Amino acid sequence: MNFKLKIRQNTGFQLFIALFFIFSQLYAAAQQRQEKPILQQQKMQNVLQLIDFAYVDVTDLEPLVEKATVEMLKQLDPHSVYISKKDVERANEPLVGNFDGIGVSFQIFNDTVTIIDVIAGGPSEKLGILPGDKIVRIDSLNATGDSATTNFIFSHLRGKKGTHVMVYIKRDGIKDALVYDIIRDKIPIYSVDTYFMEDSETGYLRLDRFARNSMDEIRKALEELKVQGMKNLILDLRGNSGGFMDVAVDLADEFLSAGKMVVYMQGKAMQKEEFKSTAKGSFESGRLVVMIDEGSASASEIVSGAIQDHDRGLIVGRRSFGKGLVQRPFDLVDKSQIRLTTARYYTPSGRSIQKPYADGLGAYYSDIMRRYEHGEMVHPDSMKIADSMKYYTSGKRVVYGGGGIMPDLFIPVDTQLMSDYYVDLRRKGVINKFVMDKMNDERKKLLRKYLSFNDFQREFKTDEIFMDEFYAFAEKEGVVHKNFKKDKGIFYVREMMNEMLKDTMFDTVQTYREYVLNILWSNEKMQEFLQEKAAKEDSLQQESVVHSDRYLQAQLKATLARNLYGIRYYYESIKDIDEGYKIAVRTIRNEELFNNNGIR
Repeated sequence: MNFKLKIRQNTGFQLFIALFFIFSQLYAAAQQRQEKPILQQQKMQNVLQLIDFAYVDVTDLEPLVEKATVEMLKQLDPHSVYISKKDVERANEPLVGNFDGIGVSFQIFNDTVTIIDVIAGGPSEKLGILPGDKIVRIDSLNATGDSATTNFIFSHLRGKKGTHVMVYIKRDGIKDALVYDIIRDKIPIYSVDTYFMEDSETGYLRLDRFARNSMDEIRKALEELKVQGMKNLILDLRGNSGGFMDVAVDLADEFLSAGKMVVYMQGKAMQKEEFKSTAKGSFESGRLVVMIDEGSASASEIVSGAIQDHDRGLIVGRRSFGKGLVQRPFDLVDKSQIRLTTARYYTPSGRSIQKPYADGLGAYYSDIMRRYEHGEMVHPDSMKIADSMKYYTSGKRVVYGGGGIMPDLFIPVDTQLMSDYYVDLRRKGVINKFVMDKMNDERKKLLRKYLSFNDFQREFKTDEIFMDEFYAFAEKEGVVHKNFKKDKGIFYVREMMNEMLKDTMFDTVQTYREYVLNILWSNEKMQEFLQEKAAKEDSLQQESVVHSDRYLQAQLKATLARNLYGIRYYYESIKDIDEGYKIAVRTIRNEELFNNNGIR
């Protein structure tokens, strides 16, 4: 009896010693973890003190600290960023949804600031300032020539609500400048670019960003579309880089029935937090198509992922950007700010939205270019996806993770749009310059002739006379419309020489060239071959340029519509040449496609 008790006592003592040792080690490790960041903080502080005290010259520490902070955050991930005190307000403007100013949008053309739109209800509209007016002076400062820069105009037109600014306007037909004493006010930034009915049952809504005021705009648009008979909706999130997460949850809630997971997030210092839909959705039934592309990020991906995972709609387009990191703003002592990544987003099926970034910032931001190079933008099957990235929707459809949202229906990039001529026009800003020039000369005439956008869209033609005028203008700007080469024989001879030299007996390109030119070139069959190949290539090139020119004509017309009637009409004007939009329309009309995929 005593022997057994002694064994138990020894065993208990050994267990106590073992547990004591384990807890001691854990405590020591915890202490080290706590002390390590403290040591590093002290190290940073020591470095700054040494520079301030011992460096050979007097040093301003502020820019050093700012640069060090920027570089330090770059080492964490692509989306943790530092925002200086002076940039905090400007950085928040697109998401807050307003700024203090006079309420105009403008373009700088030939060193002159021309107003292209006046925001409804803003101080400029109330005073009678018009599109086409030119700003020549702000307070006592000249606003033309070298002074006509975007930063200069922004910094002098914007200011605190209630403050005054004197703006001098030159208006066509009036000799002297018009002087306006404008009291600055809150100016809204709209996030819904446009909305309209495609047909009697199909509505279209394009969202530019997820801003604080976005849901008010969206609900207003949806109600107006419903009044016009909308039963099905195309939601265009192409190029939408995101914004507030809670706004994305609210938008998804408009389409999902109550109790559905929209998104969840999780991080080292953040327990799993789930966001679910409520019963307040205004469009929980009816066919839904969501358009995305490589520019759709963050909040756009939250909405797309929730719609896809719950089989509520079809996602069409190309793989989205892949930003699934959650940033939280932290204010610093000098009113600057750090937006620090604190968690990751996951779709309802468990997919992480974030694409990899282990190879550094350069590789991360050149990812879109790599997609072009690998063919993903044209051929969806060029992407190799591991089975481990396979997930399932509520209806057991297969969807894929790995970064970004993969669409249900792929829309390739239309590479024919980007002819060399069109690229040159865009690079030199010729399209906007031409439209602004035309607005200066013909705005009143065009508005008298086309009383509404519908009149303009129906009757205005970018005919041969109009395009000849544009081509002449572009040529003055240094962009010449290239004709097709009629004789490409020599080009193909050179091409064949380079290819066939691998298998020839001749030693040099020169001797092979002489052989081709002197012997093969005179051969009748060779002539026929070259002419046939040249004609085929000419046909392909001509088809591409003609297609690109059709897009150019549509863009010119849409840009005119924007300047005449407002930005929302740009998209309604250009839709007929937008291949992605046309595919979305065909998709939403295909009820069988929705039924076969179990989309409700």
